[in-house]
Amino acid sequence: MPKLTDSIDVNAPISAVYALWTQFEDFPKFMGGVESITQLDDKRLHWVVSIAGVEREFDAEITEQHLDERVAWTSTDGETHAGVVTFHRIDDDQTRVSLQLDWKPQGIVEKAGALLQIDDLQIGKDLRTFKELAEQAPAEHAANSGWEGDIERPADSTGH
Repeated sequence: MPKLTDSIDVNAPISAVYALWTQFEDFPKFMGGVESITQLDDKRLHWVVSIAGVEREFDAEITEQHLDERVAWTSTDGETHAGVVTFHRIDDDQTRVSLQLDWKPQGIVEKAGALLQIDDLQIGKDLRTFKELAEQAPAEHAANSGWEGDIERPADSTGH
């Protein structure tokens, strides 16, 4: 299963960057291949993606979310897909965004893309597009904040 990681520094305050990222239904504005995301409730999302012309749908659950720190999710049906994004305050006006995605390619086109590391290039492009969007109007993003609740990571099988 490919594990993709990348990070980017954004010239905007952490609150604005986090707020923009947590407006999940806006992901198609900066994330290639994402056709739509519908937020079903505080923890559940319905994704529609198109990869190499093949449309797929799946549901995902937010498994951990902490204001201005991190959001983690995993698919609950359909695609094997999980990710975590963390936000690191560099200073009052600069934030580092680090993204890790794990997914299982389906079909020959997706497997070839993973093998050729096309996915890595797409993640970098998506983060650059996110950076541009976040830097355009950071005060506006902060004012239109997404959900600011807190979701604790479930205890693992050892009870921790």
